[in-house]
Amino acid sequence: MTAATFGAKVTANTSVQVNKRSRVSTVIHAILVLIVVGVLLGIPFWLLVVTAGKSQAEAIVPNMSLPSHWQLLENFKTVLVDGKMLQAFLGSVLVTVPSVFLALLLGSMASWILARRATKPMVVVYVLGISGLILPPAVVTVMMLLKMIGLAGTAQGMVGVYVGIYMSTVIFFVTGFIRTIPVSLEESARMDGAKPLRVFFTIILPLLGPTLATATILVTLYIWNDVFYSLFILSGKMDLLPLNLYNVASAGLYLNNWHLIFAYIILMSLPLLIIFAVAQRKIISGITGGAVK
Repeated sequence: MTAATFGAKVTANTSVQVNKRSRVSTVIHAILVLIVVGVLLGIPFWLLVVTAGKSQAEAIVPNMSLPSHWQLLENFKTVLVDGKMLQAFLGSVLVTVPSVFLALLLGSMASWILARRATKPMVVVYVLGISGLILPPAVVTVMMLLKMIGLAGTAQGMVGVYVGIYMSTVIFFVTGFIRTIPVSLEESARMDGAKPLRVFFTIILPLLGPTLATATILVTLYIWNDVFYSLFILSGKMDLLPLNLYNVASAGLYLNNWHLIFAYIILMSLPLLIIFAVAQRKIISGITGGAVK
């Protein structure tokens, strides 16, 4: 065996050992990450479920122990019937659905214009458009404006507020994605006589599916769980799910009844979990698409 051959074998063995160590290190790192995520997410979820399945006596001090007798379905029934949850659910749907639809539609149309107009004024408009991500609206001013136009304490006024707040989220997600769409597609449609609205609805909008799925779940999550804006703007004239829970959690049915509060939270979260389960592939592809851009 020559010196060159021996050196090559030594180098190959060293490379194999390094690759094995790298794979082992990667596996250990992945296991540690899964353990941390499991602890951070699993413990709160476990506490939520076991507390919702207990009686009042057992749930007076929430803990990780299993209930001696599961009464999860009974607690759900109590919340639905006595907690006026169905009425609050209808109110949340009445506000959330048009708010999300209008925010996505108007935000997508604004994003299309901002993505295709690469001028300094449009850059300023874009910055103002996404400023809602970090700058909260002036609640007092919004309330006064709604009173002036007669929409205070109404679903229409609440929808208008949500659309104004969360359009910035849609613009932030969609504008970068539209810039990756070839302009030639729009030019071809215009050469065939298509007007701007037809170009948007037949060419641009269908291509925004994954990104809009991501924006949909985020905006829906924000609106569905909102208490702050609805508390001030609706002023008790309309019930939404989180607002109803907030109003009654410290009195009446929910006074120190943690099993009912946790049961309420589970039922309130189910629609969002179903939406995410159905649209998770599009949501993940939308997030990764935006990240690449």
